[in-house]
Amino acid sequence: MARLVVMYRTPKDPAAFDKYYFETHVPIAKKIPGVRKYEISQGPVGTPAGPSDYHFVAMLHFDDVAAIQNAFASPEGQAAVADVQVFATGGVDIYMFENRDA
Repeated sequence: MARLVVMYRTPKDPAAFDKYYFETHVPIAKKIPGVRKYEISQGPVGTPAGPSDYHFVAMLHFDDVAAIQNAFASPEGQAAVADVQVFATGGVDIYMFENRDA
């Protein structure tokens, strides 16, 4: 399995971010081919030392990193990436990796 982790920094207007994310972005992102599971954070994103600069985290599960790369080369993946630029006013960090049980 592989994961794509999208970490959204605190936006200028958190309420507008949340509304747009759930009403507009989620339906776009759910069309990305190869997504096996779509998880999102709930509540504040913190660190062991306290609050963080992040407002929200999304984790998309894929079969492998090649599947992530293929997904974002697709028209649906490109639409999702373009849409992030519309609402992620605080900035965004995106990571992808293979994962395994320890």
